[in-house]
Amino acid sequence: MLEAALAAGDVACLQLRLKAAGANPADDGAIRRATAALLPITQKHDVAFILNDRPDLAAELGCDGVHVGQDDASYNEARRLMGSKAIVGVTCHGSRHLAMTAADSGADYVAFGAFYPTTTKAPKSQARPDILKWWSDIMEAPCVAIGGITVENCAPLIAAGADFLAVSAGVWAHPEGPAAAVQAFNDAFDKTTRSTG
Repeated sequence: MLEAALAAGDVACLQLRLKAAGANPADDGAIRRATAALLPITQKHDVAFILNDRPDLAAELGCDGVHVGQDDASYNEARRLMGSKAIVGVTCHGSRHLAMTAADSGADYVAFGAFYPTTTKAPKSQARPDILKWWSDIMEAPCVAIGGITVENCAPLIAAGADFLAVSAGVWAHPEGPAAAVQAFNDAFDKTTRSTG
């Protein structure tokens, strides 16, 4: 299923976010096993492999990058552990201040959200599409839209300036399967950027 999804269209990265019961972090062994299984697949498809929350394990396991939230390691700590060539992205919720701070520190991307209701995790904030427009108008670092994004509701986020969409259930729970979802998201980017470009 993953192979088919990665082959179906442009996918910038795959983020591994493993949680145990009660949204507690998965144990290190589970993360190591999952990374060992998934990293070769993403490499085969030239897709970056990003580990969520854990720059220590991301560095140890040779991941392409790490995504840190505001309650995880700081950007500076993640960068120190990962080195200068790795991808380090930062969750900024709906905060312009957090995003500016992350970008000024050198983050490779900032992530805003949640834009829509989501069952993947309990969102700490609600973001509005205008933050994507504001960001894309003044900053060069890419921005990622997160939270409840589906093929049906993604167009306003792309039109507002999202460079990337972080999608979980929108791909894995798509009624026609993950590969069809990836194709549909690619089509949405193409259509929306053509109409707004």
